[in-house]
Amino acid sequence: MLKQHLQFKLSQKLSPQQIQLMKLIQLPIQSFEQQILREIEENPALASGKEESETQDEFGETEADGGELIEADDIDIDAYLSDDEIPDYRLRAQNYSADDEDKQIPYAGGVSFHQQLMQQLATFTFSDEEYRIASFLVGSIDTSGYIRRELIDIVDDLAFTENIYTDEEKVRQILASVQQLDPPGVGALDLRDCLLIQLKCKATNPTITHAIALLEQQFDAFTKKHFSKIKIRLKIDDEELKACMEEIAKLNPKPGAAHGNDTKMNAQIIPDFSIQLVDGQLSLSLNGRNAPELHISGEYKNMLSGYKEAKEKNKEQQKAVQFIKQKLDAARWFIDAIKQRQHTLYQTMNTIMEFQRAYFLTGDEQQLKPMILKDIADRIGMDISTVSRVANSKYVDTPYGTKLVKWFFSEGITNAAGEDISTIEVKKVLHEVIEAEDKSSPLTDEQLMKIMNKKGYPIARRTVAKYREMIGAPVARLRKEL
Repeated sequence: MLKQHLQFKLSQKLSPQQIQLMKLIQLPIQSFEQQILREIEENPALASGKEESETQDEFGETEADGGELIEADDIDIDAYLSDDEIPDYRLRAQNYSADDEDKQIPYAGGVSFHQQLMQQLATFTFSDEEYRIASFLVGSIDTSGYIRRELIDIVDDLAFTENIYTDEEKVRQILASVQQLDPPGVGALDLRDCLLIQLKCKATNPTITHAIALLEQQFDAFTKKHFSKIKIRLKIDDEELKACMEEIAKLNPKPGAAHGNDTKMNAQIIPDFSIQLVDGQLSLSLNGRNAPELHISGEYKNMLSGYKEAKEKNKEQQKAVQFIKQKLDAARWFIDAIKQRQHTLYQTMNTIMEFQRAYFLTGDEQQLKPMILKDIADRIGMDISTVSRVANSKYVDTPYGTKLVKWFFSEGITNAAGEDISTIEVKKVLHEVIEAEDKSSPLTDEQLMKIMNKKGYPIARRTVAKYREMIGAPVARLRKEL
């Protein structure tokens, strides 16, 4: 049975402009600049750089199409040609000049890691088939210098991709030659293999002999730091074991790492914000790259002017005007989104700076107050998701180093004095306790808990284990040293 009824329902949907703004807010500077370039390429009505004329044009506010076709005669062309005032997005509150910063990105050149290996391979005497196998093995080496595949799988790949039918033993023999390449340890199948290759390249002496025996016979005990078992099985004393450990510590566990990034750009963090401490006062500025020089293309305005002055307007001209309006609206939305992005970023970071003023004035991490996303969202009157987008991918340059904005957020606990303290402080104190421990007899989590409680931090053993893992400290057994 069919029924008809009316139903009122409230729903909230984000407009395309709001979605665009949210996407822009979460982008770090490098991605933000790439997005601007893509927008300029896709929208010919949007242009970058300084405008040619001294007076900078502004386009007026008009309603969005909303997907409906608007007749050319209904478009207020004067609103798009207005030049009454300097647009807001061109006003710079951060006292930034485009000449102050070099925006060119350097690219590294030279010979790549694999090219270096192939050049060395040419010095070996191989048959044609052996050289092809050796080349395939070199191509299988990752940027750390390892071949992280089973040899039987490589045998199969040689048959399917290179039409070379061989066996695992033959591949292993050629691999031994590849492992003679520089740097020592390259072409290893695992860490143990890598360390052994490097040790066997050294001049033989009792320490090297013991170290090789340790890796070949007692590698599992070595990784678990069962020193007493190693001494008994290898029949060596404390001094000899210590000498072995020191020799192994000199080896490179990632022989390809020094060369693997030769042709890649060096990773560089570009802060979105800068906080300076001048005469006891904090000053926040937004990176000028967040304020690009964008304006509406003069050619598109000239097209509208031509249409307005034309006495006869045909259908082709009317369609052109509708197309131009859509592009101008898209350009206006994008520029307005950039302006709102600047405002949101600055407002959020300024609120964080004021919230953590004690830290920014002193640099003392113990001055950091517990702060969650909601604390900042409530103060600036924005949604928590907006604050999260700003915090997750933005960096701030402070007098105490460049830090991820997200780093300033932490939950809190109440210490013995009844004060709310940040978990950042707790983790820092825990790290100091672990650093100061006797490495020959490291502290267990239970012992760490008791020490932290005595210092006024009432945390449980499982919390100690959680924070210990967060600061990168292994369990007591693996922190043991001779």
